[in-house]
Amino acid sequence: MQFATKAIHAGQEPDPSTGAIMTPIYQTSTYVQASPGNHKGYAYARGKNPTRSALEKCIAELENAKHGICFSSGMGAIDAVAKLLKPGDEVITGDDLYGGTYRMFTKVYEGFGIKFHFINLQDAENIRKFVNKNTKLIWIETPTNPMMNIVDIAACSKIAKANTILLAVDNTFASPYLQNPIDFGADIVMHSATKYLGGHSDVVMGVLCVNDDKLYEQLFFILNSCGANPGPMDCFLVLRGIKTLHVRMERHCLNGKKIAEFLREHKKVEKVNWPGFSDHPGHLLAKNQMRDFGGMLSFSLKGNKSEDAFRIASSVKVFSLAESLGGVESLIGHPATMTHASIPKAEREKSGVSDSLLRLSIGIEDADDLLRDLESALN
Repeated sequence: MQFATKAIHAGQEPDPSTGAIMTPIYQTSTYVQASPGNHKGYAYARGKNPTRSALEKCIAELENAKHGICFSSGMGAIDAVAKLLKPGDEVITGDDLYGGTYRMFTKVYEGFGIKFHFINLQDAENIRKFVNKNTKLIWIETPTNPMMNIVDIAACSKIAKANTILLAVDNTFASPYLQNPIDFGADIVMHSATKYLGGHSDVVMGVLCVNDDKLYEQLFFILNSCGANPGPMDCFLVLRGIKTLHVRMERHCLNGKKIAEFLREHKKVEKVNWPGFSDHPGHLLAKNQMRDFGGMLSFSLKGNKSEDAFRIASSVKVFSLAESLGGVESLIGHPATMTHASIPKAEREKSGVSDSLLRLSIGIEDADDLLRDLESALN
């Protein structure tokens, strides 16, 4: 079954009681049992809910995975993976992570005795220098947030498997439409479903996809025990959003290319970070493991003055100055003071997150309107 068909039909059947073509919103906290312990797989909604089950099956199929698990946020999903670890364990991860992930790793889990190595992952061979008997997890983003670096999933998987280490991939920026990390050897695929999967900036949710039955059972136990479960209405909204994921992503990619090319030629722009450029360091790798280059990009300004970035971000009319990404509307953000504010200045600047860097989530509006908006704000 092709992706577009799976996006509309995967994991969903007409409601057996009414024939409703859309999965109903099962707004219930508990379920009647025929006798103690005798139920149809649903006992209490913190563990399972039929609306959520349909969504989990759908996303798993989109990611070519066996199991999907939904959480109340992307951070809730990352937290569940971190809870697989024990004091003394070590994690190898990138030096240009999303700020929320960096904050969780350093401010929460380092306090529990877990050691994190933040390294340059553009050359996967760097991982070997940090692998030891305590290494239990490699956590990568690709493309990275907000520098749009590309990490070789297959190369990371080879190292992970040779050393019996879990490999987890944050696939939020690509979405399953553009990239399927399971196919390249990842053990865990994570999404902030708030972004492209939902697609309409009206829901907060996270997802994990895995193939291994034991790993699924461990992660589901954490979800059920710790309670970061999403509500049925949120699950319904993401199910609805996924039905147009393929057509939305086509427009995101098309508009992203036009915006990236425009910015690259602008006299006030120092650099545009977008893997679709043939001279991007990860371009060939992106062509190999992605189906297109996406609608996310970032750019820095000549002079590197934060006041210039502030002025542009506050001058747009079609773009909206807001956090998040992946919705139908175009967003502009200033990572240094927004999504990556929790990262110390010296650390974020080493990864390229300068004071003048602006991140764009390109929506599905008319590209000409977006271009005119940016041209007016830049000038």
